[in-house]
Amino acid sequence: MKFSSFLRVHWAALRALLVLTAITGLGYPLFIWLVALLPGLHDNAEGSILSAHGAAVASELIGQQFTDKDGNPLPQYFQSRPSAAGAGYDPLSSSASNLGPESIVDTPADPVLLAAGKSPSDAGFKPSLLTQVCTRSVAIGHLEGVDGSRPFCTGGGVGAVLSVIGPRDERGNVVHPTHVVSVNEPCQTTSAPFQTIFEGVRVECAKYGEDYSAGQIVPIRGAAAANPAVPADAVTASGSGLDPDISTTYADLQVARVAKARNITADQVRAVIRDNQEGRELGFLGEPGVNVLRANLELDRRYPVSR
Repeated sequence: MKFSSFLRVHWAALRALLVLTAITGLGYPLFIWLVALLPGLHDNAEGSILSAHGAAVASELIGQQFTDKDGNPLPQYFQSRPSAAGAGYDPLSSSASNLGPESIVDTPADPVLLAAGKSPSDAGFKPSLLTQVCTRSVAIGHLEGVDGSRPFCTGGGVGAVLSVIGPRDERGNVVHPTHVVSVNEPCQTTSAPFQTIFEGVRVECAKYGEDYSAGQIVPIRGAAAANPAVPADAVTASGSGLDPDISTTYADLQVARVAKARNITADQVRAVIRDNQEGRELGFLGEPGVNVLRANLELDRRYPVSR
């Protein structure tokens, strides 16, 4: 290549670099910044920060927990939905649990480590999605004074799942059970399984270290109502783990507790719910929700709790 051609090619490349830098590195960011200053958009562009007593407290776009130092729900506040983002609502760890409908068998904890004082998680316990839902439902039922039972859950708050062992038909279904185990209930933590008999065979609780994967995994529906008192968003995390809203059904479930804790009427709490209710996105996407942070700030402003 001649030297003059070399210069022309590189001069063209340099000009393209300068032009694109001006457009994408300066012009476009400046345009977006100017658009963000328009009325109605500026608050969103600044993070939708809410204030209390003259100080910024949080963004209304990111949920948070309303618990004490031990993780117990504070009764005077609406509670958010569960979160799988870090330790809960961590914007730097936005994520889902990645557990799906087939996650119904727990990984048990090592009883030796439990006896040594380890926490269940440190002892290897990994609850399935089903057991997480069941445990949360029981806990919320106790907190709100309602029936926390739901289909496919035991009364103790774990997934009601059996491993049925025996000869199978051509479809892989066990036809004559010879051994049945309640896989999510280790013998160390329960005196008897949630179901005593399955198709004429006595049900045993699981023993740590035993492999029950050879059996057919059978979830048991149980006698719980098809429409549980505890709604789905109260026991499942959002995809981002940062959802700031709860359903109106979950908000209504918490009215009596919040009213009692603040010594106000249920109608006063319901008025706060209405003030902070949001409609469907674009008028037709999703379901109406209640912004938990805004509702709790309004409760503190209108009906403060004595310290």
